[in-house]
Amino acid sequence: SHIRHAWDPHKSVAQNLAEMGLAEDPNKAVPIPKKLLVSGMEVESDGQQLGKKIVRKPYVVNEMELEASLPEKKSNTLSRDLIDYVRYMIQNHGDNYKEMARDEKNYYQDTPKQIKRKINVYKNFYPEEYKNFIASLKPEKMEVQ
Repeated sequence: SHIRHAWDPHKSVAQNLAEMGLAEDPNKAVPIPKKLLVSGMEVESDGQQLGKKIVRKPYVVNEMELEASLPEKKSNTLSRDLIDYVRYMIQNHGDNYKEMARDEKNYYQDTPKQIKRKINVYKNFYPEEYKNFIASLKPEKMEVQ
């Protein structure tokens, strides 16, 4: 978005990027030095030195660096379908994974191990919600007996 706002449609791509302080060709921006072996010693040969270009819009690079330095938000969530599936299976079958595998709501034909893995993923993502869900199931089972 920073580049989009600073873009001048009347200039070429190379001119726009040069004004922002960005590289058009990364291979030219950061050249790989060629090393020569001269009698057992490594000597770097100086390649072409590109002339420094004037950066007229340094704020673009500064804003991009600031945005990149911000910590990344962790958005690890499970789909609502998976949560509903796991809760349904636990509610109707408890810990019987073989019975869960034979359930008609097992649309993807998951094996007992796959269902167990999905339940464990749910436990790890939402431990508090899982504990509350299990606690809410126990009084119902006591009343039934």
